[in-house]
Amino acid sequence: MKDELAVEVAREGDDPEISAILLEVCHATRMGFVAVARVTEDRWIAAQVIDRIEFGLEPGEELDVKKTICDDIRQCGQAIFIDRITDDPEWRTHPVPILYGFESYASLPICLKDGTFYGTLCAIDPEPRPLSGRDTIALLKRCAERVAEILTARHGHPAPA
Repeated sequence: MKDELAVEVAREGDDPEISAILLEVCHATRMGFVAVARVTEDRWIAAQVIDRIEFGLEPGEELDVKKTICDDIRQCGQAIFIDRITDDPEWRTHPVPILYGFESYASLPICLKDGTFYGTLCAIDPEPRPLSGRDTIALLKRCAERVAEILTARHGHPAPA
């Protein structure tokens, strides 16, 4: 049963522009699962999802935030791009990719105009994907910024000019 915050987050993510951005990320990266997530110290809640790998999450549903890399993004504020988990000495033994069975990963912070951390634009896939190239990183950053503009407007803040 979704609580009030989960319902609100799903409502925030229910936006055709956000859906179009997630589709753009899917097409550009070939990632099978792409989401906008509201990430707090205590919660990871899907705001919008494209799921082509049957990961099994719908908007308003949650993961244990402490079992996500998005929690690391919340804490450090930096994007993470991993082309192939098994080739990366820092990530190949990390419990999160092992738990969820993904081989490639990207996550970028989404910050509202006032600087408030909202959550992440994140993507996973069970296959390796080339994510760390300059053009792909630039595209993903633009997508995260566009999502931030939409969510800023929904939170009652004027969108950036």
